[in-house]
Amino acid sequence: MHKILLSLALCLFVAAASAQQQPDFSKVEIKVTKVAGTVYMLQGMGGNIGVSAGDDGILIVDDQYAPLADKIKAALKGITDKPVKFVLNTHWHFDHTGGNPYFGETAPIIAHENVRKRLQSGGNITFLKMEVPPASKAALPVVTFEDKVTVHFNGEDIRAIHFPKGHTDGDIVVFFPQSNVVHMGDDFFAGMFPFVDLESGGSVKGLIEDIAQIIPMLPPDVKVIPGHGPLATLDDLKKFEAMLRGASAAVAAAMKQGKTLDQMKQEKVLANFADWGKGFLNSDLFTEILYNDLSGKKTGAFLKHN
Repeated sequence: MHKILLSLALCLFVAAASAQQQPDFSKVEIKVTKVAGTVYMLQGMGGNIGVSAGDDGILIVDDQYAPLADKIKAALKGITDKPVKFVLNTHWHFDHTGGNPYFGETAPIIAHENVRKRLQSGGNITFLKMEVPPASKAALPVVTFEDKVTVHFNGEDIRAIHFPKGHTDGDIVVFFPQSNVVHMGDDFFAGMFPFVDLESGGSVKGLIEDIAQIIPMLPPDVKVIPGHGPLATLDDLKKFEAMLRGASAAVAAAMKQGKTLDQMKQEKVLANFADWGKGFLNSDLFTEILYNDLSGKKTGAFLKHN
């Protein structure tokens, strides 16, 4: 259990965890995958980076951790010598925004208004017994929006749309319609249980509702960049939605029967979804997120299991 929790802490909030042992970023390699059209995907440590590269330059979606900035820049240079012109943040977590101070020196950072607010104020992540300090001015988005924004770039009408109360309250999904690609941010963990940050306004119920809206917006052959996990398809996203609905229903049914959280774990109410517990969260931890969400409890006590 301790190993699982430590891995989650490092993967999600290592940039803000001064009390935790830092991973060896020198060993991280940035993998570049051509997705379709003008779009590429970069994988390293933290959230997957989306890239639009063309005659106009480079737009990146998220930027992982600050210590990886030079490696990310080198990977981008392997795609094109053009400069980074725009940065989009899908949400505020530091495995997606850690590189903001570096890439934001020359490119405006664009995000939902709640991303700027949460970065500016910092906060507590009780889930990990962690206090996240306020971000520096250089890390803050300089362009914010409430609903949607479009960046006309590299022959793409790149649309960023806010879907409320999913992974957090500031998540956006980024559409590249001409390339037939979508970047889901952490509203989609491919093949694994998602971390839903209840304290940051997230909700499993809201995430299900968001995905139900997004799926009809996507062509059958769309390429899907998840926040975490491998490049995916529309079918993968549909399976993710089905898992969320099934897992939520299982926990809700157990709650209706008056079962405690410990009983649910002992009885393995998510046994039918065990294969999804091979990523950030195992079945017990996701059961607890679902229980907290459905009961209206916005903080977790997972570290009590250490």
